[in-house]
Amino acid sequence: MSFRKALEQKLYGLQADITISLDGVPFLMHDATLRRTTNVEEEFPELARRPASMLNWTILQRLNAGQWFLKTDPFWTASSLSPSDHKEAQNQSICSLAELLELAKGNATLLLNLRDPPREHPYRSNFLNVTLEAVLRSGFPQHQVMWLPNRQRPLVRKVAPGFQQTSGSKEAVASLRRGHIQRLNLRYTQVSRQELRDYASWNLSVNLYTVNAPWLFSLLWCAGVPSVTSDNSHTLSQVPSPLWIMAPDEYCLMWVTTDLISFTLIVGIFVLQKWRLGGIRSYNPEQIMLSAAVHRTSRDVSIMKEKLIFSEISDGVEVSDELSVCSDNSYDTYANSNTTPVGPRGGGSRAKTLTDRSGR
Repeated sequence: MSFRKALEQKLYGLQADITISLDGVPFLMHDATLRRTTNVEEEFPELARRPASMLNWTILQRLNAGQWFLKTDPFWTASSLSPSDHKEAQNQSICSLAELLELAKGNATLLLNLRDPPREHPYRSNFLNVTLEAVLRSGFPQHQVMWLPNRQRPLVRKVAPGFQQTSGSKEAVASLRRGHIQRLNLRYTQVSRQELRDYASWNLSVNLYTVNAPWLFSLLWCAGVPSVTSDNSHTLSQVPSPLWIMAPDEYCLMWVTTDLISFTLIVGIFVLQKWRLGGIRSYNPEQIMLSAAVHRTSRDVSIMKEKLIFSEISDGVEVSDELSVCSDNSYDTYANSNTTPVGPRGGGSRAKTLTDRSGR
């Protein structure tokens, strides 16, 4: 059902992981076990932890492979299903490779990847041949098959020369050419834009996975990526062109305009700053200190004046006392010129100094 819905969206191709059953039937299964995508724990609890390839096809056909999708709704799309689609999804079973080939014949390209069965599997040595025979027997066009397994490529090229040999690892171009590789299937974080150009120059097509966001799809589209693998094809199919695209001339004009605006803003800020700083006079440190002394608050000035007034009054009283003492002892002073006058406080002559606030 999921493949049919995808084909209705006119996609380029489908990708599938193939496993072979215990009795040699190739079928589609991404996980190693059946626990996540089937009801094996309800139907066959004793087989729930066994590898999917270690069960017969008759048992695999009895499992339900659609109820998990409706319960978990991994892509938030279950609610958009119609009643008939909902009923069909609820009764889905495991899809075989033959069913997929019949569905996609003439409608899409298939990217096929094989999962190696366990060592004890009876088809361990020839599971690739069994799968290859199933593809050729179905009559599916060879040129629409992208063959990803790296095992026995010479044999595959001989039996199915029309297959598009696809590599899942990034290698040198010379090595890829020697291996007759025509396509690359890589994660979108593994390749650069320059490598995409190099691969394109050697006629190597690149498919990138897993791309689900429209913006990333648009970015890779503009980078020249031919195709992508997505779990969100119903959304990407509605993107007819890159979300935001600009012609080279428009892109160049945008950057030139941005540069001119930035340059104008920088020059304007520089001129404004210079004009503001031009009105400020330069001062030396002494002028700055004097200016700081002048710009005092009125309260500090009044306090200083009061101190000076009281100091002058006190000095005037002391001077009058000394003059009275000297007048009383004038005879002694003139009688003995070598005698030093002594004030009533018993001190010698005093020298008063006026000290400004700078200590001078």
